[in-house]
Amino acid sequence: MNFSQIALFMKQLQGKVGSASLASIEAQTNPHHIALLKQMQKEIQEKQILTVPLKNLNVVVVDIETTGFFPDQGDQILSIGAVKVKGEEVLENQTFYSFVQYDREIPSEIKKLTGITEKEVNGAPPLSEVLVQFLEFVGQSILVAHHANHEKSFFEFATWKLLRSNFKHRILDTSFLVRVAEPCNKLTRLEDYCEACGIEVQYRHHALGDAKMAAQLWIIYLKKVQMLGCENLRDLYRSLAKLG
Repeated sequence: MNFSQIALFMKQLQGKVGSASLASIEAQTNPHHIALLKQMQKEIQEKQILTVPLKNLNVVVVDIETTGFFPDQGDQILSIGAVKVKGEEVLENQTFYSFVQYDREIPSEIKKLTGITEKEVNGAPPLSEVLVQFLEFVGQSILVAHHANHEKSFFEFATWKLLRSNFKHRILDTSFLVRVAEPCNKLTRLEDYCEACGIEVQYRHHALGDAKMAAQLWIIYLKKVQMLGCENLRDLYRSLAKLG
């Protein structure tokens, strides 16, 4: 794979807004929240993170629970959970969790899967407020998620809907590390990865519980790719590009 292809691959790892038609800004949106979000987005600068040693990389591992898979078709975020990871250490005392306001009936299959009830989300803060709090928690750290396209699509949609701007944070997928460390690994579900790696599966389909398990998975595979010679994100991207 040539350099231009690698550059395109790297660009695709960053947030881009899809072409789907977007709804009007929600009536619940607070202008103060929008102003804060815009300021945060403006302050995010592209740092020289590609050469930071993986063992020193600070990330925030995030998970969201939603009413479905398609934000452009009306599906919404119900909760956001996240935990900070410093290099190869999960910072158990530095977490974020919040329900998000939702004033309709939660689909029965989602209620059964997540355990989230209407009572918990009816009185929760609106998405604009939760996003402000979440982005303050994240700062300029890189985001990590298991099957990150889900989180990416909802964050992109919400940011564009509220700000009419692109979501600025880089989001990495735990599968990036897995593909480099174990190219033949066919697992997909978080619980299957956890069981294979000896990570206790608990609070599955709870945003913070899933974020904590994904954080442990991230660290395990972070160590594996370093043993294979990946010292930083640039090495990781190059190894991914070679896999095609």
